[in-house]
Amino acid sequence: MVKRLFSFEGRIGRLEYILTHTICFIISYPLSLGGGSPLLIIPLFFVIGWLELSQGSKRCHDLGVSGYWQLIPFYIAVLIFTKGEECDNKYGKSLFVTQTNKPQSLQWIKFIVVLVLYLIFLLWLKSWLGLVVIPFLFDAYITKKIPWTWWKKSKNKAVVSIMSWVDAIVFALVAVYFVNLFFFQNYVIPSSSLEKSLLVGDYLFVSKMSYGARIPQTPLHMPLTQHTLPIFNCKSYIEWPKWDYKRVKALGEVQLNDIVVFNFPAGDTVALNVPAEDIYRLSYQAGKELTNPIDLSALDVVQQRMVYDHYYRVGRQYLNENKAMYGEIVSRPVDRRENYVKRCVGLPGQTLEIKDRVVYLDGVANKEPDNVQYRYWVKVNKPIPEDLAHELGISQEDLAFYYTQNKVYNMPLTEKAKAALLARKDIVTSIEYVPGDDAGGLYPVNKPTGWTTDNYGPLWIPKKGETIDLTLDNLPMYERCIHAYEGNDLEVKDGKIYINGQETNQYTFQMDYYWMMGDNRHNSADSRFWGFVPEDHIVGKPIFIWLSLDPDRGWLDGKIRWNRLFSWVDNIK
Repeated sequence: MVKRLFSFEGRIGRLEYILTHTICFIISYPLSLGGGSPLLIIPLFFVIGWLELSQGSKRCHDLGVSGYWQLIPFYIAVLIFTKGEECDNKYGKSLFVTQTNKPQSLQWIKFIVVLVLYLIFLLWLKSWLGLVVIPFLFDAYITKKIPWTWWKKSKNKAVVSIMSWVDAIVFALVAVYFVNLFFFQNYVIPSSSLEKSLLVGDYLFVSKMSYGARIPQTPLHMPLTQHTLPIFNCKSYIEWPKWDYKRVKALGEVQLNDIVVFNFPAGDTVALNVPAEDIYRLSYQAGKELTNPIDLSALDVVQQRMVYDHYYRVGRQYLNENKAMYGEIVSRPVDRRENYVKRCVGLPGQTLEIKDRVVYLDGVANKEPDNVQYRYWVKVNKPIPEDLAHELGISQEDLAFYYTQNKVYNMPLTEKAKAALLARKDIVTSIEYVPGDDAGGLYPVNKPTGWTTDNYGPLWIPKKGETIDLTLDNLPMYERCIHAYEGNDLEVKDGKIYINGQETNQYTFQMDYYWMMGDNRHNSADSRFWGFVPEDHIVGKPIFIWLSLDPDRGWLDGKIRWNRLFSWVDNIK
């Protein structure tokens, strides 16, 4: 039995393959957390890897293909879901029962199991449109009138070979897309906004079920693409039909200090050459620079709004006319906007204020992340050595702002890294805090607040069903919620507020909103710049890091961060 488990010869069915992988995961996961001796862990990982490869090879054989096929990305979906060949093949005898009285009953059992699971899935979605699929399931398992695998009977070996690849790839893509849409999604950390909690190059396993998977609002789109087709560089989706926001039943809800993946709120309109930039912030900034200086403090709120409206019109026109710099300006549906990941530091209904860097919620200080970073002037008598930087987790990006003439770095540091650098008297002479500023414009960008990244607010975070009194003074805080996120026509005329053509001084919110910030507080584009995150923008919750690649290291020089593999994100506080 043991010999057969580790052998690459022969065939196995789906059940044995799934059980093997499940057991291997149960064994390997605790090992990946560390704490054991490398002399024990390395051989065990070798044995587990050998077992998985050998079982995968035999499962490939059951499908009539070489064991090397398991190395194809996403081919594991084929190995899990595809039925093996019913006849003998060059790799071994058939695993199917050949008696004439049993296959039919077995097929009925399989059909009933699949049907029940599918109906449970539809019940979870609360959508019975999927019932149209049932006749096709019935045919696939029982009647077999539709020639789903017609190519297997072809006498042309080229057709059989090519269609085998096409069938495997299409099935794998469909299976992965289905899982990606409703259950789990991969996400890679692209920027340093959450360092040193989550690092650039961390690959996250994101659960859609934690907060409830969204029904696609743009159902006609190319699978596994966000908004742009690679190579062709065009839209990967069709905007019609567009479905209303709907979320299936969740396992939980967004909690304070959760790390959350969400769609970029200001990404409803983007300039393609600078897609990461907030186009509204860009427009106001450009308009202000192109306009003669105006003393806003001498104006009332009505006059201030007129000035900001002028800034936006002038700035937006400038962006439209400078396509070489900004590119085409396009709009995107909610689910086609860029994915961001930040930490939730404010929940619906709470009043948030930042005082001297500390976030306060309803007047109570919220716990800072363990690895929170702020910017410092680090004065040195010589450049920080690469080995010391690597030891302290200081990236090449952190070291980039070095002013040679003054021998000073402008870099983000954790308290731990700061203390370690101060201890190196041979290199560091002093470290001074860099106070936060308005960073060229904070939310709301159409109201003078005097806020900075370190001293911000207070402002109330909208909650579903709550009604607020609207004034021209607080309207800039909430107009994006009212207009852009909840789809109302909003207009200010003669100092009065009109929503959907009706004059009003109140508004009741239709969704919950959240306040998201990065742990790298002085190097994070977050809610301080583009405001609230609506509930319909929430994508999912990162569960664990399944891979971590250091962009500053080579493959033979510690590129894989082994100590971070399979680390629980919930443990990153």
